[in-house]
Amino acid sequence: MAGVITASKLSWIAPFTGLSPQDLRKLMTVLRREGAEAVRPGRPWSLPLEDRVLLVAAYWRTNLTPRQLAPLFGVSRSAADRIIGHVGPLLAFKPRQRFRKGTVPIVDGTLVPTRDHAVAEKSKNYRYSTNHQVVAVGKPLPGNRNDWKA
Repeated sequence: MAGVITASKLSWIAPFTGLSPQDLRKLMTVLRREGAEAVRPGRPWSLPLEDRVLLVAAYWRTNLTPRQLAPLFGVSRSAADRIIGHVGPLLAFKPRQRFRKGTVPIVDGTLVPTRDHAVAEKSKNYRYSTNHQVVAVGKPLPGNRNDWKA
């Protein structure tokens, strides 16, 4: 299809991914090594892997919906949605697999009050606040401890 965004045209890579063409090539090598292009049952992808990564990067960087991105890449809305759902997790950070023996990961979400109403929304407690996720690794403490003490 003429006039669509593709990774084969190097001028599209930097605006949509923030990567140089060489860095994108390295990323493709890592993704292929991890099995991103493995043959799966069913209909084959309508876009090559490079274009699928470009579509996901454009989705994350531009905040366009799959309905808006689909004609730019020459695919249907549902195909763009499937591509985002399949390639997105491959590009996300991998969680740490092992911790030192005796450590306990703590994940806590807390609402932090803010005065800037432009960046915050009213929450259940009727205050303007932002949600912060804190991930920490520490030694387990005995008994029933509050997060701030641990």
